Amino acid sequence: MTSRLIRGRLLSFRQAPQNIDDTRSYFYEEDGAVLMQDGLITARGDYATVCAEAPADAVETDHRPFLIMPGFIDTHLHFPQMQVVGSYAAALLEWLNTYTFVEEQRFVDPIHAAKIATAFFDELVRQGTTTAVAYCSVHKASADAFFAESHKRNFRMIAGKVMMDRNAPPALLDTPQTGYDDTKAVIECWHGVGRQMVAITPRFAITSTPQQMEMAGTLVREYPNLHMQTHLSENDAEIAYTMELYPNHKDYTDVYDHYGLLGPKSLFGHSIHLSDREADAMSDSGSVAVFCPTSNLFLGSGLFGLKTLDERDRPVRIGVATDIGGGTSYSMLRTMDEGYKVLQLQGQRMTPLESFYRITLGNARALSLEDTIGSIEVGHEADLVILDARATPAMELKMDAVTRLTEELFLLQTLGDDRSIAETYVAGIPAKSAL
Repeated sequence: MTSRLIRGRLLSFRQAPQNIDDTRSYFYEEDGAVLMQDGLITARGDYATVCAEAPADAVETDHRPFLIMPGFIDTHLHFPQMQVVGSYAAALLEWLNTYTFVEEQRFVDPIHAAKIATAFFDELVRQGTTTAVAYCSVHKASADAFFAESHKRNFRMIAGKVMMDRNAPPALLDTPQTGYDDTKAVIECWHGVGRQMVAITPRFAITSTPQQMEMAGTLVREYPNLHMQTHLSENDAEIAYTMELYPNHKDYTDVYDHYGLLGPKSLFGHSIHLSDREADAMSDSGSVAVFCPTSNLFLGSGLFGLKTLDERDRPVRIGVATDIGGGTSYSMLRTMDEGYKVLQLQGQRMTPLESFYRITLGNARALSLEDTIGSIEVGHEADLVILDARATPAMELKMDAVTRLTEELFLLQTLGDDRSIAETYVAGIPAKSAL
């Protein structure tokens, strides 16, 4: 395959920034370059050095003065909810019953699932998101459509067929056995095919009986290297209902712990209202709490205490995510802008360095994929995003007053959206310009 050389200003994180002046936390090259071949990064650094290493037939693209960063990573969203975004409802359970469960029934149809899969990946490309952790519907056909489209485009994706056997319309219910069987079939068909990864996906405790939770735990034991994703402590009414359904457990987190679902590959969407005991259990197991700011604000679910969890004596691992379709934007830039505001309301601060760390290397670490994605390193997969901080007239005007990298990043976070994504590279191939 022909090598590809791209030129621009390189920014990639080495570690979590400790403050706004922590220059040791990242690698920055004013006139940098990345050399890619066969979907991998083969060289990165200053342009002159990398250019000298490039084969004579390398295709070169000059992206100056734009920033080249690792592709964005979204750790929680719902593939079947593209047509649910922006639906009016008071809170989580009303929103699920009024809109989401109605829409998800359509994904029994492979043709509809394939249509939405095409739109879904087009949208990720437009937003600079190159890896996501997605929920499909309860139907195996939805997972097949998702992975078929992802594999065709050579994305690094994690997704799963939802397991749910109660408290939903009959057309959205499996059984403990069929949920187990269909999940195993998806794993055997798709996990490890190209860059596809399957997640074990019980939707949440409310929609799974104890028997199905047992089956989910069995899958986790049988496939210990797979991710597990579900929802936890998003909404007060949800928590209360869960405890009605599982009255013999200490709390919501203990339900998942009882069935063996906590662990370093376990992703718990929302995790807003955790007690100290629950946070300790999450920390001790290495489980990941996933911060979904636009969704939490839209549904009035609460304010995620990121710093409270991150800075405790027993810290909890954290991912950040759009949570489409409860979330209101596919953009990780918009997501971090809302996340910044959520923290501000709690007297907590998040620097622009931390924001961009969290949507790249931070989320890669949350997924235990930091050796594969999330930073611009030789041997890593060549998923990259090109950022234009002058993408709109308002941004261009502001950029005339910007003098520091951190100011540029904060501008991108505050005013940026899909227009700020000049290009998205998926496995070394330009994808946005090809839409």
